Amino acid sequence: MSQAISVDDAAPVAEQGEGQLRRVLTARHLVMLGVGAVIGAGIFVVTGQAAAVHAGPALVISFVIAGIACALAALCYAEFAAMLPVSGSAYSYAYATLGEYTAWFVGWNLVLEYLFAASAVAAGWSGYFNDALRMLGRSLGVSLQFPGVLAEAPIDIVGGQFHMTGAVVNLPAVIIIGLLSSLCYRGITRSAFANAVIVALKVTVIALFVVFAAKAINIANWHPFIPPSESAGHFGWGGVFRGATIVFMSYIGFDAVSTAAGEARNPQRDMPIGILGSLAICTVLYIVVSLVLTGIAPFRLLNTAEPVATALSLHPSLAWLEDIVVVGAICGLASVILVLLLGLPRVLLAMAKDGLLPRRLGHVHVRFGTPSTGTAAVGVVAAAIAALFPIGMLSELVSMGTLLAFATVCIGVLVLRYTKPSLERGFRVPCVWVTSVGGAAACLYLFWQAFESHWQLMIAWAAIGQAIYFAYGYRHSVRRRLAQ
Repeated sequence: MSQAISVDDAAPVAEQGEGQLRRVLTARHLVMLGVGAVIGAGIFVVTGQAAAVHAGPALVISFVIAGIACALAALCYAEFAAMLPVSGSAYSYAYATLGEYTAWFVGWNLVLEYLFAASAVAAGWSGYFNDALRMLGRSLGVSLQFPGVLAEAPIDIVGGQFHMTGAVVNLPAVIIIGLLSSLCYRGITRSAFANAVIVALKVTVIALFVVFAAKAINIANWHPFIPPSESAGHFGWGGVFRGATIVFMSYIGFDAVSTAAGEARNPQRDMPIGILGSLAICTVLYIVVSLVLTGIAPFRLLNTAEPVATALSLHPSLAWLEDIVVVGAICGLASVILVLLLGLPRVLLAMAKDGLLPRRLGHVHVRFGTPSTGTAAVGVVAAAIAALFPIGMLSELVSMGTLLAFATVCIGVLVLRYTKPSLERGFRVPCVWVTSVGGAAACLYLFWQAFESHWQLMIAWAAIGQAIYFAYGYRHSVRRRLAQ
């Protein structure tokens, strides 16, 4: 294992080749990017599975638990992002404090986080898009939706075993990833503008849902608030914590903000605002929406690809709102996919500049100022995953990768406080021992909830990463070559 390096050494390495990335993003852009990535799947897709299978009406507690863990991690991210304003997010932070090998481990988990999250959200988007086509076709008297064989994942996991569903491909998911990857390819300014427009639209739709659907709340749907445990991770307090692991995927947007540090105008000031501001806004929205959603529908009915629309369909007086929510979900989920597809290529760029991945992935387009090769590669692979795999499995894998990355950042902040106490920090984590240790412990505890069920997949992913590192990254490492 390589020794930890200083920030002074890490920053130039991380910045190599980034001169073509354009520093055009303001604090407002960064907050909007965070909200764009956070508000989407957590409300329009993941809430249904987490409530129906794991937490019941106590889903709100799951969001609070996940929100606390994220808040602790976000404070640590904010300190790092203000101090080390380069692309790469948690990978660059780990590289600066814990060494190359640990940085690779974190970076590989970020690949899991962003790649599978984009695919999972695309699978959810597919369900809402097909529902919108169905409603449009019904009003026109024709059939417009994609047939099931072309709008569902052909592979599912039941009882830890892979099964074929009879479908061929989730085609709408492939199409949306292709379109948004093209937008990401053509520039950060265009992407940020498109995201801001979509965020304004989906927040308006969420506000309409909360205001009007709240009138249909039936308090009986909240009883029992924590359903009796049926098996490990299914209801009871075990289900609440398992639900927190699943909805944790919903919060990864603030991590996506940190990947844009290389394109922020004033990162020392704007990155903490973007990270903490977006997290605060989104946590409040999640808590309110989860209360309303489980109040207007029995939680066991929500395990669908479009749980909000499903809940509204139970109330004829809210039929008009169902159509609006479907449109809002289509736009909202698209912005999540967009920000995730923006984030991962910038992580790959940092890893490629350090020699741990092929240098071609660090190429920045001369005209558009984007990591073009990485963007294209991410789009192709994410589309393939979304085409084949179910959202439930993808969601838990995303959460596991995210939780490990967050825990590492929390530990890295504490390490840096002792190895570089005099380093200038634009933002300082308050009560660093409590925040860092508490954040790392919370993230690792939630990680274990999902790891118990999907340990084979997580170990397989880690093994693939180890093979790539020792076959390529170790031999091509820029830092190792400079040290020789």
